[in-house]
Amino acid sequence: MPTVNDYDVLAEGYDAANESGLANAYYERPATLALAGEVTGRQILDAGCGSGPLLAELRDRGAVVTGVDASAGMLGLARRRLGDTVELRVADLRDPLPFGDGMFDDVVASLVLHYLEDWGPTLAEFRRVLTPGGRLIVSVDHPFAIFAMHRMSGNRVDYQATYQWSEEWTMGGRTVPMSFWNRPLRAMTDAFTAAGFRISVISEPHPVEAARDLFPEEFEALSTAPSFLFFVLTVD
Repeated sequence: MPTVNDYDVLAEGYDAANESGLANAYYERPATLALAGEVTGRQILDAGCGSGPLLAELRDRGAVVTGVDASAGMLGLARRRLGDTVELRVADLRDPLPFGDGMFDDVVASLVLHYLEDWGPTLAEFRRVLTPGGRLIVSVDHPFAIFAMHRMSGNRVDYQATYQWSEEWTMGGRTVPMSFWNRPLRAMTDAFTAAGFRISVISEPHPVEAARDLFPEEFEALSTAPSFLFFVLTVD
């Protein structure tokens, strides 16, 4: 990932926010798990696994899990969470993955592709390591949400363009500039099909109901406006 996205600096703070925050713990992670469904015995690669909360959930549901991430700091937290029985490797998703062809039944890319300018090589690698009939489960920033945010702030961005944007994240007393790429929905679906995937599901789920009492104001906002966008893609 770009060096500006310094998750090594934010690792402890991001892990704490990810563990119990509305967006991750009550929205993105449950939605991804729901799309994954029954995973017992499935070989799953979490590409961009961070500190490992999704890996832990998948393992606890019976999957055989492997994780890669560009941040050694985040993988250190994942190792602390998962112990020594899960394979974890430092890997930049812009480079070839350190795995053989057809090794995984599923690849999960949870809130990671929006860090990449060019999805082509990464999606080609995901397809290569998937077995025939395998699935790629993706979540990304919703392009409509990012576009609306910029327009409301007076930034005259072009929805049809793929453009880079940044913001500062402060977590655990540390502040880091984070950089992302926004692209229209058309560019996303074109990239998936060009890489040889068939789009099975496009999902805009609600946060889980348990969050309503815990985060009443944020729950209302997350339930009535776009935030993340989810895909299930298959290899024929």
